[in-house]
Amino acid sequence: MGGRVVRYIDWLLIGAIVIIMIFGLVTMHSFTGADSLFVRQIIWCSIGLSIMIGMSFVDVGFLKDGRILLGLFIFGNILLAALFVFGDVVNGAQSWLNLGPISIQPSDIVKVILILVLAKYFSRRHVAIGNIRHIIISGIYLAIPFLMIFAQPDPGSGLALGAIWFGMILVSGINKKHLFTLIGLGVVVIIALWMFVLQPYQKARISSFIHPLADIQGSGYNAYQSTVAVGSGQLLGKGVGYGTQSRLNFLPEYQTDFIFAAFAEEWGFVGAMIVILAFGVIVWRILAISMFGASNFEILFGIGVVMFFVTHIIINIGMNIGLMPVTGIPLPFMSYGGSHLLAESLAIGILMSMARYARRTHRDDLQNEFIGM
Repeated sequence: MGGRVVRYIDWLLIGAIVIIMIFGLVTMHSFTGADSLFVRQIIWCSIGLSIMIGMSFVDVGFLKDGRILLGLFIFGNILLAALFVFGDVVNGAQSWLNLGPISIQPSDIVKVILILVLAKYFSRRHVAIGNIRHIIISGIYLAIPFLMIFAQPDPGSGLALGAIWFGMILVSGINKKHLFTLIGLGVVVIIALWMFVLQPYQKARISSFIHPLADIQGSGYNAYQSTVAVGSGQLLGKGVGYGTQSRLNFLPEYQTDFIFAAFAEEWGFVGAMIVILAFGVIVWRILAISMFGASNFEILFGIGVVMFFVTHIIINIGMNIGLMPVTGIPLPFMSYGGSHLLAESLAIGILMSMARYARRTHRDDLQNEFIGM
């Protein structure tokens, strides 16, 4: 029995996640000591790992049931709608629900729900995706949570949802003509959002991305201090606890948005490369697991999870080194916060469960699924 447990848990994936968690904890502790944030993050990491391992023993085949997925989708959107009445405003965004001792950010769990919904939808219409109708319907599944998240406003999470949908559309076999149409519509939407939706401070963030040194005392301050922190780490870093940008409070949000910059200042280029390598292992293992899925559903779910993580990694590290606008997206498994960490752990746990309980499907049967649904 013990051998079967070891066999069906991807310990290489778990190991890479644990390394990133430890780096995050070490960075938090070096600046804050054993305070409540550090202690709570240890608890969140422990819960997250428990969810990953525990979910791998649960047969999640019931998640293929359209009625269950519809219920989850409605539940997720109800949580998003509740934010406009009961949500707390943090850093200008009304995106947190206060549940007494803890607060949750519904957009995190909605990302996982959307991946499940789209995996179900595309798995049954793989060839028919060439019909623009299916692209529009899947776009509606995206648009409902996207618009509520963007209205909070939380453009970073909205961008992540859009990337998940777009990545899964590409894998599903979208027609090239439809692809260029979508890109054109995307440009129109971006222009409309800039003119009618984005708040002044959000426009300032994007402007500071284009001209990061234009207002380093104002909108470009965070990005500027972050790049200074990363650059000052040089090759081997200043050493744990000696990151002056964070310790002297020049670098804001060093436990959350800018934890990569705080880490790079202490551990240098070598440490930063270790973190990026660990993330590379995570993405590789997710793809490897999903490719052995018994059906399109498992494969598409894995692709969606990859897009989830890759989007967060690229945007967060990009904004830490001045290549992306500051959007407030956390770095998976490393930034402080239980809400995003539990959602990420849930996605990994579901993926490992799919690998454990997948029935080995004959190649011909698998091909028939692609062309017969």
